[in-house]
Amino acid sequence: MTVSTEGSAAVRPVPPSGPAANAPGSSKSSDADRAPRRALRSRGGLLLLEAAVAFAAALVLPLLARGLKLNPLNRIAQVSGLAAIQLRFALIGLLLIAAVVLAMRLRGGRHFDLATRLAAAGLAGLASGFVAAGAVVALLGTPWPMFGLNGDSGRIVEWAHAVANGQPSGSPVYPPMPLYTLGYYAEWFHGGNTAYAFKDLQILGAAAFGPLVYLAWRMLLSPLRALAFGVVPAFALIDSYKPYSQTVLVLLVPVLVAMVVALRRSGTEGWRPLLLKGAGFGAVLGVLFLTYSGWFLWSAAGVLFAALLYFPWKTGRLKGAAFMGSALAAFLVVAGRYLMVMLKEGQTTKDYNFRFDNFTDPAYYLMWRTDMPGKVGDWPPPGEFGGVGLFALVTFVCLGAAIWLGLRKPLVVTIAAMFISAWIMRMFIASHMYETQTVQLYTRTNNQLLYCGLILCALVAHLVSLKSAERRTASEATAPASEATEPGSEATAAVGGAPAAAAVRTGFPGREGAVIGTLCALLLLLGTVSSSMSDHYMPAQDGTYRILPWVSHTVRQQDGKCPKFAPKGECSKDGDQSWLSYIR
Repeated sequence: MTVSTEGSAAVRPVPPSGPAANAPGSSKSSDADRAPRRALRSRGGLLLLEAAVAFAAALVLPLLARGLKLNPLNRIAQVSGLAAIQLRFALIGLLLIAAVVLAMRLRGGRHFDLATRLAAAGLAGLASGFVAAGAVVALLGTPWPMFGLNGDSGRIVEWAHAVANGQPSGSPVYPPMPLYTLGYYAEWFHGGNTAYAFKDLQILGAAAFGPLVYLAWRMLLSPLRALAFGVVPAFALIDSYKPYSQTVLVLLVPVLVAMVVALRRSGTEGWRPLLLKGAGFGAVLGVLFLTYSGWFLWSAAGVLFAALLYFPWKTGRLKGAAFMGSALAAFLVVAGRYLMVMLKEGQTTKDYNFRFDNFTDPAYYLMWRTDMPGKVGDWPPPGEFGGVGLFALVTFVCLGAAIWLGLRKPLVVTIAAMFISAWIMRMFIASHMYETQTVQLYTRTNNQLLYCGLILCALVAHLVSLKSAERRTASEATAPASEATEPGSEATAAVGGAPAAAAVRTGFPGREGAVIGTLCALLLLLGTVSSSMSDHYMPAQDGTYRILPWVSHTVRQQDGKCPKFAPKGECSKDGDQSWLSYIR
């Protein structure tokens, strides 16, 4: 279901301007007729190779972290653990970049594009593997998941055990996919112990975050752009406590955008690929809906607007309707039963739990302090412009700039519509909060607003770079013709009458240098962000989410013993309950 918005970029990057351009056999006419068919056949194989590299890279750091010898409740040990993970992350990342440099230098750069796509996939996996490795360090010495059997963790463990044994869960509206996944995983690997199994899935879920996001954005962007403009913004939301909810959000955005792009092109598609694509999108959306449904509510109005805007009203109404019909049918087959439950039970399910963010300015969404915000001073932080900070100003400016540069692109319009949709839903629910005395989780729109806003900022750079590439291509195309008329020019002095590289190239250096420089920058950026997100879950009694792994070290194991690093060697059935005083 690759639906590129860059022409053929999602399948085959733009032809290089350096060594790869001179690769032996790159312009043989005997292969011209077979090239499109060969590229089509290799698309799936290359994406599978990228997926394999990304998921393998995501497991490397968690496996290495298991061998660290330290006390995760000691702050110095936590810092040493983060540094050890960072060191391994940097070394492996540099090896990936070195492979790209080597590919550029060898055999005329023939394998440069392949090395680039594998390096991008590897960095996406390494980054989320860093966060998963941080969770491994935080839970060293205890078999329990974060928060033990308390709060959401305890309810998920209990409900998963129930559904695995053919009993109903405690909440009919709770997404069933995480419960069944945990229940069956526990049966296969932990003898039915859903509590101990949940620890594994917290770590594996965090590790899979990067590869899944990367592959989702590969439907729309080329490898390096998928990493820079899709994966990097998602890391503001990565979570190792309940990774599935945030993973659904960061996957839902590119999947919905790709679906709108496919809808726009459906009027000229053949019937077979049209129906298969529609069914594929419907099935994927059904799985995401079963995993976490909240983001669908915030996004619905914006996606409906984009779908109506890009529906093929003139080129093929019947095919557009067939595409949407096949998608809807597949969605109902996968998630229809749960959808009916949500429509029936969701109307009577009320959220009366007022949390920290429910008492703050509803227009502030840039940071979410969670249900346990810790020590908080003036919140939201005072801004420089009418109380609004520079980050918010940049986000809004980029929203306008992205629409200006990509007004006709469904990639931009759909994401902007999802941003506006979540904003309106947020204000609508918050405006009725006093009257209904319910929250309905409206503060969770923070994550969607932040993610869409960050993507729009990244898309500005994406669109500007595309414009620059178009101008450069046009300049290279016109330069030889203009210079060939001048006797003695470099163009006429080139071997065989071909223009010299120096005559053609203008402005910035070649593509290879840009790729390598971008990979280096993204390695450092993802390394520091992943370290920060990992540090958020290092055990501590400070009133934040650090209390979650702390509690895990204070819960008595099922064999009656305390976890290895239990504070003062003490533990209890439920663990440290001081977290109750932190809830606001």
